[in-house]
Amino acid sequence: MLAAMGTQPQPDSDDLRLFHTGEHACGYWPERVARDLVLDPRDPRLRDWYPHALGWGFRRSGDIVYRPHCSGCRACVAVRIPVEQFVPDRSQRRCLARNAQVEMRVHPAERNEEQLDLYKRYLASRHAGGGMDGHGAIEFDQFLIGSWSENRFLELREPAPRGHGRLLAVAVTDVVDNALSAVYTFYDPDLADRSLGTLAILRQIEWARRERRSHLYLGYWIAGHPKMDYKRRFRPLEAFDGRDWRVFTHL
Repeated sequence: MLAAMGTQPQPDSDDLRLFHTGEHACGYWPERVARDLVLDPRDPRLRDWYPHALGWGFRRSGDIVYRPHCSGCRACVAVRIPVEQFVPDRSQRRCLARNAQVEMRVHPAERNEEQLDLYKRYLASRHAGGGMDGHGAIEFDQFLIGSWSENRFLELREPAPRGHGRLLAVAVTDVVDNALSAVYTFYDPDLADRSLGTLAILRQIEWARRERRSHLYLGYWIAGHPKMDYKRRFRPLEAFDGRDWRVFTHL
C-alpha cells in the first residue's frame, strides 16, 4: 500500500496496490537480473496517482509505472532537474548555439509515418540486437504512448521556408500537474555530432520553464553506464534516495 511509502493517500478510501515483479533480465546491465515495483496497471486511478509516483522515483513505460527494486543492487537512481535553477554549462551552450536554427514544435502524442521511420532508424543504429530493433507501429504505441497518460511529442526540425523541415528528433514527454517527464528521445542517428539528445533535454527545460513547471524528470541515472551517465551533466540535479529528493553530488 502506497501510504506506507510516506505519502498522503488520495481522497478515495483505498490505496493503490503495489506489486513486486519476478526476476527478469536487466535492461541496463545484460549480465544482471532485475526486479521492479509496479503500480497496479488495472487501477482506473493510475493517471491521478502518476504525478505522485514520479515524486516517489517511479517512471512510465507504456501503461506500466515502475521503479527498479533489485536484490543487492541500487544502481538506478531517479533524477530530476529543478528547471528554474538550471544553468547550461559550456558544452550545453555550444549545443544550443550549434542548433540555434532548429525549430521546436509540441504536438499531441499521435504517431505518424515520419516519426515511426525515424524511431526505427534510431533503434537499428543505437540498439541493434537488443530486442527493440524489431519494433514497429504497435510497439511504438505500446512503449511510448500508452492509453491513459497525458503526453506530447516534442519535435525538433530543420527550418524550412514552407511547410515542415526535416524531422531531426522526437522527445516523448509526459505532462503532469507541476512537471514534465522525459519518457524517451529518439533522433537521426546520422547526426550524432549535433548532440540532439542533449538539445532535446535543453528544449524540454525551456518548455517547463515557460509553463512555470517546477521540474523535468529524467528517469534513472546509472553511474558508469555509457548511455545513462550523461544525465549528471545537467546541473543542478536532484536525486531520489528512496525517501527524499536531495542535491545530486556525483561529479
